[in-house]
Amino acid sequence: MHNTSFPEGDFRAPVPVLTPGQGYRSITDKLTGLVFTANTPRAWFAFVGVGFSLLMCLLMALTWLLLKGIGIWGNNIPVGWAFDIINFVWWIGIGHAGTLISAVLLLFKQDWRMSISRSAEAMTIFAVVCAAIFPIFHTGRPWLAIYWLLPYPNTMLLWPNFRSPLIWDVFAVSTYATVSIVFWYTGLIPDLATFRDRAKNKIVARVYGILALGWRGSAKHWYRYENASLLLAGLSTPLVLSVHTVVSFDFAVAVLPGWHATIFPPYFVAGAVYAGFAMVLTLLIPLRKMYGLQDLITMHHIENMAKVMLVTGLIVVYGYACELFFGWYSGNTYERFMLINRTWRGPYAWAYWMLLLCNFIVPQLMWSKRFRRNIPVVFFVCMFVNVGMWLERFVIIVTSLHRDFIPSSWQMYYPTRWDFLTFFGTIGLFLTLMFLFVRVLPMLAIFELKTLLPEAKPKASGDGGSH
Repeated sequence: MHNTSFPEGDFRAPVPVLTPGQGYRSITDKLTGLVFTANTPRAWFAFVGVGFSLLMCLLMALTWLLLKGIGIWGNNIPVGWAFDIINFVWWIGIGHAGTLISAVLLLFKQDWRMSISRSAEAMTIFAVVCAAIFPIFHTGRPWLAIYWLLPYPNTMLLWPNFRSPLIWDVFAVSTYATVSIVFWYTGLIPDLATFRDRAKNKIVARVYGILALGWRGSAKHWYRYENASLLLAGLSTPLVLSVHTVVSFDFAVAVLPGWHATIFPPYFVAGAVYAGFAMVLTLLIPLRKMYGLQDLITMHHIENMAKVMLVTGLIVVYGYACELFFGWYSGNTYERFMLINRTWRGPYAWAYWMLLLCNFIVPQLMWSKRFRRNIPVVFFVCMFVNVGMWLERFVIIVTSLHRDFIPSSWQMYYPTRWDFLTFFGTIGLFLTLMFLFVRVLPMLAIFELKTLLPEAKPKASGDGGSH
């Protein structure tokens, strides 16, 4: 029995995905107007200015790195992996929410994904680009490393060391990036046709027309589009589990205390989704306000993402507890020493307690519906999670490496200014790419949002290029 008489906010009232009063033309006008407008919000210029400034720092840091070598970073023996791999894993994790929202929720027919899928997909691609920078430049000579990671088959029968998880990363991440780009671009095609038909400048219309690949919105086009989307969603869904599982193998297959743990694959996957949804909210909350998208990205979307973040956060905390229990229950001297060094007496113990504050204590606010529907509180929690997930990677890598089996090799790790410039530079690259995407391409899926309207037919409307 359907009841719509309850007041807004009552748990029994149906929650609309879009606010009432939307129509085919209003959605098209609003979303095409974000690009075809002469009044770009000032906040957009501020974000792009900050992002571009940091991007220049990245270019400077990488240029100096190529001239001097990775000795400009704080890496040492035994901490051979530091900011480079920390940031690699952090960026790959951030990209997971896009695949989950686009593929998994599509297969489960979750309508609320439609308002956020396009931005999340773009975020995935840009995060993978940022992630790829670190392992490539960590090799010291990228022009040689690419050959050793992907050798020409006519000169080598096998890869130099296919048992290395770093080689597995190449396959996992490159597959992830390729499928994500194809999935993202396929979803753009109907909306690019809409932009083609709305553009008043002939050159701009021609560019969008080329990108739309001749889309006319015919029944044949929609049939092929839906089949392609389902196929790509089916291919993408295993990637949600496989990519960060393979990344976790970089640590789990090692014998180093603190790394050699079977809990790592599911623990890393949950952490990736956790970090990814936090970053989606971190980006969409300002964009929602900046472009006035409260009618299309409603509190229903924000609350659902907060719930996913809470659930995955609890899984991550369960992983922390398992790690502590396994280390204690194993009776292994080295495992117990690593736990004490990491959590209690070690010089980096502050990082462990900070990550518990960021990833465990602060997100408990999301149990309250009042807080989940409070934009400043949700944004506040997301910022803590972003920091906490970075600290988690710092704890796993640095605190496990800096005191290994041999006390004579123990060494503290101190990042240099070039470590920080490279890291913050990739954040600048990410912001620049994200806000350029918002300015020239549809930030929300126009045709998908139309299918949420009451007058929509069971299948997506075929007017992708007619309004």
